Amino acid sequence: MSELSIHPLGEAALCCTLPAPVSLEQQQRIWQLAAALGGVDSVQELIPGMNNLTLVFDPLHSEAAELEAAARQLWDQPPRRRALGRLVQIPVTYDGPDLADIANHCELSTDEVVQRHAASEYVVYFLGFQPGFAYLGGLDESLHTPRRAEPRTSVPAGSVGIGGAQTGIYPLATPGGWQLIGRTSLPLFNPHALPPTVLAPGDRVRFVPA
Repeated sequence: MSELSIHPLGEAALCCTLPAPVSLEQQQRIWQLAAALGGVDSVQELIPGMNNLTLVFDPLHSEAAELEAAARQLWDQPPRRRALGRLVQIPVTYDGPDLADIANHCELSTDEVVQRHAASEYVVYFLGFQPGFAYLGGLDESLHTPRRAEPRTSVPAGSVGIGGAQTGIYPLATPGGWQLIGRTSLPLFNPHALPPTVLAPGDRVRFVPA
């Protein structure tokens, strides 16, 4: 079992962190801990991240030391395999401006990049960076590509990219440094919907070439 480190973030939050590497098993343990801490009094918010969980609490009604002890006790419970969520299929037009660069880096043809990217089933590890941005685990190792040396000042909403060992979709137009391989017309964030995000941690994702 990986060792859990806990440190304060100001006076009203704790960050529970696992050592690298990132894996589905580690993320499932994070989700399990979050579900258990959800029933603890004075916990106001739980934010899963990459190999970490941020716990926000009310410092007027609880001591950080008490919550840390509770988190460690819950962490020591035997891990339970959590069933993955629903399968979401996302149509993608593979015409991104960095597709050829990725192919050159990976020593593949552009068609092979598309085929391998669309062949995998991904898992949403967590949401972050911007509303609805899902960090997806399960990218074929042959497609791992470093982020751009110089980020773009504006990445269009719906852009599908690769950043290191992960792939993801930009729900909103924003600056970004991932290598862009395609785009989708599926809206991933709607502040007026409930829930506002299409994807959630634990969901499975398949990319379907349009």
